[in-house]
Amino acid sequence: MPAPVTGIVLGSGLGLLAEAVEVRREVTFGKAGLPTSGVPGHAGKFVFGMLGGAPVVLMHGRVHLYEGHSPRQVTAGVRWMAEQGIRHLILTNAAGSLNPHFAPGTWMMLADHLNLTASSPLQGAEFVDLTDAYDPRWRAGFRAAAATQGMPLHEGVYAGLRGPHFETSAEIRMLRTLGADAVGMSTVLETTQARALGLRVAAFSCLTNWAAGMAAAALDHHAVLATGMHAAPAMLRLLTACADGPEPPPSGR
Repeated sequence: MPAPVTGIVLGSGLGLLAEAVEVRREVTFGKAGLPTSGVPGHAGKFVFGMLGGAPVVLMHGRVHLYEGHSPRQVTAGVRWMAEQGIRHLILTNAAGSLNPHFAPGTWMMLADHLNLTASSPLQGAEFVDLTDAYDPRWRAGFRAAAATQGMPLHEGVYAGLRGPHFETSAEIRMLRTLGADAVGMSTVLETTQARALGLRVAAFSCLTNWAAGMAAAALDHHAVLATGMHAAPAMLRLLTACADGPEPPPSGR
């Protein structure tokens, strides 16, 4: 099959998205020389195939800082997919909603992020402009596709923390003051690495729960997985429509 155009990273509970791919081959993280995750909902393999007529590679699961991995290890999968030929990267994650208008069970497209992990995969290496970390033209394409499909799609700012503990109510109030709409434990380092490689990036948070202090229910990873599985079909339709990347810029630009 042709080299994959787009890489897609699947977050917690979003493995259903892999079932829609016409699979051509699979490579485990171990065979690719990558660390594996011990977190439920992260299968630890790359899936090559076709999605919506576009050649893609899915990173079925990821590793995290909170598992004891370094920023370079956390982003090794992005570098590996770039070596396979991808030009675009779609990141998905499970996140808590900080915005009272963004209900659990819906999706938020990242317009920007706050890297609060106190780390970077580029440490000691290079400076990278993250002004438009999430490609504006690709976001416009996803926005239009969601409207056509009648899919609610929020846009907002994602705060990336180390974890693995969920945040306190005071920390959530702080994050809301900083302008965050959702909070999670991944994505920001992968985006930074992808932009350093020249990849165009789009990212989506499955809003699986209200953040601490916003609802009476206790936060639980199993509930996160269940909500992600329920919300996955809507994202599958959206990714299928836009899996070949952003539209090229108008001629003459």
